[in-house]
Amino acid sequence: MPLSPYRRLTPFADAAKQRGVHVHHLNIGQPDIETPPTMVAAVQQADIRVLEYSPTAGYLSYRRKLAAYYQRVGIPVSVDDILVTTGGSEAIFFALMCCLNPGDELIIPEPFYGAYTAFAVATDVRIVPVTSYLADGFALPPIEEFERRITPRTKALLLCTPNNPTGYVYSRQELELLKDLCVRHNLYLLSDEAYREFCYDREYVSALHLQGADEHLVVLDTISKRYSSCGARIGAFVTKNKALQLAAFKFAQMRISPPGLAQVLAEAASELPESYFDHTKAEYLARRDLMVRRLQAIPGVQCPVPGGAFYVMAHLPVDDCDRFCQWLLESFAYENETVMLSPASGFYATKGLGRQQIRMAYVLNCADLDRALTCLEQALLVYPGREIAVPEPALDHSH
Repeated sequence: MPLSPYRRLTPFADAAKQRGVHVHHLNIGQPDIETPPTMVAAVQQADIRVLEYSPTAGYLSYRRKLAAYYQRVGIPVSVDDILVTTGGSEAIFFALMCCLNPGDELIIPEPFYGAYTAFAVATDVRIVPVTSYLADGFALPPIEEFERRITPRTKALLLCTPNNPTGYVYSRQELELLKDLCVRHNLYLLSDEAYREFCYDREYVSALHLQGADEHLVVLDTISKRYSSCGARIGAFVTKNKALQLAAFKFAQMRISPPGLAQVLAEAASELPESYFDHTKAEYLARRDLMVRRLQAIPGVQCPVPGGAFYVMAHLPVDDCDRFCQWLLESFAYENETVMLSPASGFYATKGLGRQQIRMAYVLNCADLDRALTCLEQALLVYPGREIAVPEPALDHSH
């Protein structure tokens, strides 16, 4: 079981704090935006005498409101298509347990969300990566690259859109290509859509917006990032495939029920006006523009402009980002401050890739983000392993 790529340097961050150094956390997608007060108030004001198990699939009242939310964003699902899960993590786990057997293969474009590796280890599933490249903005690789990796053991393809860690937003055309591939080869298309609300330069397209493939499609969802409520641990497993829904329900019975109090909180979230996201999205957009502008101004740093979510993947002019990120916490401070980053090696399945890349989460307010980026800029001036390295090549799209 691998250590988390965004948490494994925590002991070094804790030690830096013990020394009195202020650490700016850009390593993990934990927003500093306030959780909507009406959500917290719903829990505080709940008239509960006995905190019982909820139904295995989640409270019917919450599932109805969640179905209405999906319908508002153009996803035509009913209450029966939704299984409430303990965070998006459990939805991913259920998907792997239901769609693949031990030894089966799961195709994922890399770099990908680091926890996918842990879920694959836990379920004895083999990840088959298809590499996307920073020079291409991490666009979907040619569909032939996916087709070439399909074997008799391939059962599913997993996608995250908007993407963590790259911020790439897959277009309708790209999703249609993947859907057609899955239908042609009888594969499941698992779509992790945790960052749905945060698309800046391109329209959001859900896998469940696609036509003619309901038996193949599963959406994996969570309220964590949508409402800045990561600690609630409420997600959803959404599919119109009845056999798959029943299989997931059996796994859900194994854990009995999703958190009851958190569903009260989530139900209040589903009643927020659509205008709630206007401020949040504008704030993330301002942070993205600040981060990209600062990064692109640093000599030797390369980063594409992410179209969604709240992450930037950047190429740094250093020998090894794992070493550099640890050095930032162990040996560096600027005005008694430093920054915690996620080395990108933990987001790749192919050995050796991502060695000179980092993922940064723009989850701090602009003032703190600016100071954190100044720390990074100053660190790159004095890091002993600095080098101007050749970035990874772009894909050849000519064929």
